[in-house]
Amino acid sequence: MSKGKRISVLGTRGYPSYYGGFETAVRKLAPAFADAGWDVTVYSRPGALRADDPGRDPRIRSIETHGLETKQLSTLTYGLTSALHAALLRRPDVALVMNVANGFWLPLLKLARIPTVVNVDGIEWEREKWGRLAKLMFLAGAHCTARFADYLVADSREIQRRWQVDFGRDSTFIAYGGDIPDPGTTAGPVAAAGTSTEPLPGGARPHAYALFVARMVPENSVDAFMEAARVIGRSFPVILIGGAGYQDPVEDRLRSLAAEEPAVTWLGHLSDDVRLHALWSQAGVYFHGHSVGGTNPALVQAMACAAPIVARDTVYNREVLGDAALFVAPDPQAVAEACLRVLWSADLRSRLGSLALARSRRHYQWSDIAAAYVELASTARRRRAPRSAARDRSAARDRSAARDRIAARERSAARDQAGVPDQGPAAIPAPRGGWGAEADAR
Repeated sequence: MSKGKRISVLGTRGYPSYYGGFETAVRKLAPAFADAGWDVTVYSRPGALRADDPGRDPRIRSIETHGLETKQLSTLTYGLTSALHAALLRRPDVALVMNVANGFWLPLLKLARIPTVVNVDGIEWEREKWGRLAKLMFLAGAHCTARFADYLVADSREIQRRWQVDFGRDSTFIAYGGDIPDPGTTAGPVAAAGTSTEPLPGGARPHAYALFVARMVPENSVDAFMEAARVIGRSFPVILIGGAGYQDPVEDRLRSLAAEEPAVTWLGHLSDDVRLHALWSQAGVYFHGHSVGGTNPALVQAMACAAPIVARDTVYNREVLGDAALFVAPDPQAVAEACLRVLWSADLRSRLGSLALARSRRHYQWSDIAAAYVELASTARRRRAPRSAARDRSAARDRSAARDRIAARERSAARDQAGVPDQGPAAIPAPRGGWGAEADAR
């Protein structure tokens, strides 16, 4: 690897991992950095990796650190141990940090003079799944991120706007990518990225079932879709994919729903991308109920699979989808009616799927996303040396000014002893641009 091109990724479950959107992003970005000549390290959690993954890139180094595996403390504690290792031992040229909860640990990286690029994710402190204390912690982490991060990445224009308005920080807009599957391996306008040998769950037929893929938390309209599923299930099979992440009563309700409604199947968390993409590609309609966040990973992947989409009406979903979806309120009846409208109309399914795929190709390709991250990290690395040199020059001027002040006091004392009238203080030149200008420039 090229000397001086080392990047460490902090804040995810590791590489390769299939837990959520950040983990998918790392699986795409890490090899792209390696292709560009970077030495890549991804901090990981014990037990979170798929070590035998045939798609694992051997160029990517995984370093496991330890923390507390709880809903409230896992991100904070694993972030701390990762930041300490990076700052004290690894010393990369750039740190790519995912999630503002890790903003508390950015000063450690700054003290080690490691430039940081932080993906701010969504507005975590507004998510219903978090309690009051957790929301306050995320908000405090966001304030730390705004103060200490060198560069911010926002994956939607609305997130960009919120950070500018709420924190006075500019950010670089880099969206999220989706894999457009290879054609010809499954039915439909787009095929899965491989061939799933398993039949569709619950006796479903291609393009004749409703699909819901999400983490099972309140802000993703889970309750609304569960009720809608009872109505949709009278005419079409319904497949739900996702879990709560930790033990949660919603999973008990999902089990009860699947037991009570023969047409409803809940698969839980699904880490098999081939199978998941096949389910999106062959869905008759996909309901996207996310309400808080930017460019959602599940949504852009559904678009890449040409799924006909019904989406909760939010500023984020409209930004991503444009005219490639039907938008509804998070009301069970409205969701059911919109999904059934798409399921009953082959023309509408075809039009929505084609629009989604075309929009994915224009705006949400991983090759473009990865190139933007590599460029931003390269900018951070290039500016690292000048910033350090600027600090050194500023410190040298401060030392010189201090020596001048000491010398002036000594001359003044000597004049006093000799009875010579004081001619005023010696002229001490301020740093170029005035006092504090160097800090402002940084």
